[in-house]
Amino acid sequence: MIRAVVFDLDGVVRHFDPAYVRAIERRHGIVEGAIESFAFARPQIEDVTTGRISRAAWVAMIAQHIGSTAAASEWGSQRSHVDPAILRLAAELRAAVIVTAILTNGTDTIPAEAAELGLAGHFDPIFNSAAIGYIKPDQRIFLHVLDQLGLDAQEVFFTDDSERKLQGAQACGMLTHHFAGISSLRAALAEHGLPPR
Repeated sequence: MIRAVVFDLDGVVRHFDPAYVRAIERRHGIVEGAIESFAFARPQIEDVTTGRISRAAWVAMIAQHIGSTAAASEWGSQRSHVDPAILRLAAELRAAVIVTAILTNGTDTIPAEAAELGLAGHFDPIFNSAAIGYIKPDQRIFLHVLDQLGLDAQEVFFTDDSERKLQGAQACGMLTHHFAGISSLRAALAEHGLPPR
């Protein structure tokens, strides 16, 4: 029996507009794709998402690489939107006394971002790799989640838009789903009788 559904944050619960990043690069005369090809490369992405460096330090590194503090600052403060369909699903699960949580490879600013987006009323707890010290798909982050939830692996359903990041959860014995949209997620949960009708 599933007692908790754990959602990835970016690409599942919240989304960013890729056109916004391209607009920043055009406005500042930066080669398209240059910001994120550096931002999400190793070792800097692992350093910031394991909490070894702060988000501010990460953005400063990006600024130095692209030669524009203004562009990096704009990129670092871009707005996101929460998927209302995911919030509706979370509400249905919580009404059925199913824990809804988030597990993100995030930075030290995730608590502030979650508060700004009002996520606490829909997902609790919110697990952040920068606070835990491990990143998905490392099994240790999933074992941490299981320990904190006080649940067995087969009682937890985890969904992420990255298939690779599901691997650690699968190795721990969690039920997993590669997120490609709300319809397929609902179908996967329905196979386990969730949310109950």
